[in-house]
Amino acid sequence: MINSVSNAKVKYVMNLQKKSKFREQENIFVVEGIKMFMETPKHLIEKVYVTETFLDSHKELFENVEYETVTDRVFEQMSDTKTPQGVLVLVKMQKRNISDIAKCKSPYIIVAEDLQDPGNLGTIVRTAEGAGIDGIILSKNTVDIYNPKTIRSTMGSVYRVPVYVSEDIVATIKELQKMGVSTYAAHLSGEKYYSDCDYKSATAFVIGNESKGISREAAKACDNLIKIPMKGEVESLNAAIAAAILMYEGAKQRQS
Repeated sequence: MINSVSNAKVKYVMNLQKKSKFREQENIFVVEGIKMFMETPKHLIEKVYVTETFLDSHKELFENVEYETVTDRVFEQMSDTKTPQGVLVLVKMQKRNISDIAKCKSPYIIVAEDLQDPGNLGTIVRTAEGAGIDGIILSKNTVDIYNPKTIRSTMGSVYRVPVYVSEDIVATIKELQKMGVSTYAAHLSGEKYYSDCDYKSATAFVIGNESKGISREAAKACDNLIKIPMKGEVESLNAAIAAAILMYEGAKQRQS
């Protein structure tokens, strides 16, 4: 039983929660709550921490799982949530490359450039699974996919949707094109409405930063600039909502 916040294991978890560089160095991230615990692939589990209170009411979940108990007070310090459920898992990262993202015959991809809101990214990952996206490519300046808030927003989809972080997003867009993938950037200066394009073949949608949109270099590299029609005085949509509209349009076309 761990009963002190000074415990080295507790400090290790707290560093993983707070520092993206430390997560990257250790190749480990943290998930919390019963849903994320239940959905974590067993081969990716590095360590499980659980409170006595949670264990008493969920003993059946831990029959074949190694775990360490922590006092409720200490667990509150380890947790990134305001109301911890009482179970926390250290999970091994899955490293991907562009081939993992575009390995199928007609890949369906979402590219995110410099998104900064963890909730937006997490929602995009979750929506991507629902829309049948094969993989997600992130620019290196996008918010950390393993940020605790991002992880919570994915609702488990982070385990099932391959994610690749690109060091040079423009070069990656060009590499996708060489692989036969048509690239469509959501852009205010789009020449076509999103619903007027054909996404049945290999397709990648590119979504930009919440406030600045897609960089000029990335937009120039894409095959097509597309836009979502707007009424009233609205100029643009939330990045996650825009991504969802595009992803589901492609999903609809691919089902027909």
